[in-house]
Amino acid sequence: MRAALIVGGTVICTVMSLSGCTTTTPQAPRVDSTAPVIAPGRPGEEARTLAPGEAATAVPSPTANAADVTYVRDMIVHHRQALDMAVLAPSRAQSAKLKALAARIKDAQGPEIQFMTSWLRELGQRVPDHHAAHAGMPGMATPEQMEALRAARGKAFDLLFLQLMIAHHEGALKMSNQVLTGGSHIRVEELASDVSVTQSAEIRRMREMQAAG
Repeated sequence: MRAALIVGGTVICTVMSLSGCTTTTPQAPRVDSTAPVIAPGRPGEEARTLAPGEAATAVPSPTANAADVTYVRDMIVHHRQALDMAVLAPSRAQSAKLKALAARIKDAQGPEIQFMTSWLRELGQRVPDHHAAHAGMPGMATPEQMEALRAARGKAFDLLFLQLMIAHHEGALKMSNQVLTGGSHIRVEELASDVSVTQSAEIRRMREMQAAG
């Protein structure tokens, strides 16, 4: 005769006679997920289904690489010039729509500069100074173009502002696309995605303003 006691899902036998008792432990069923993993596309791209091997590495890392740091440093310099352009609009622009656009650019990019500055300091990285060189950086206006913008008034200011800011935004899109490909830090990816979406929309508005004359 024997008695069986179940403890934590395991059968423990108490031997009451010389007959044997087989002890078994239930096996948890194996669950293999077959649900597809969908990766959202970057701005202007469609989402796609990832292969199992890709899905394992699809989530951005919380660790920064050189591409992340370079992007953030360069984008601080890039944003600063956009603010230098935007703050000219209230006293020089003729178009109320352009003044409103410049205000939105200032309101969006100011906090982004603060975020990027804090992010670099958290990592112990150098923050670019206010006179950092930007030769070769996509979309940046030259010193001569900035002087021309400061000197312009009314309709002439509006036209030059739109020309320079569209080029400036297009440069930011290029920089953001590069870090979305080569970067690894999730917060930098989120920033680059936001920059791409926001500035793509602003480019469309500015081109509409150009077309309206």
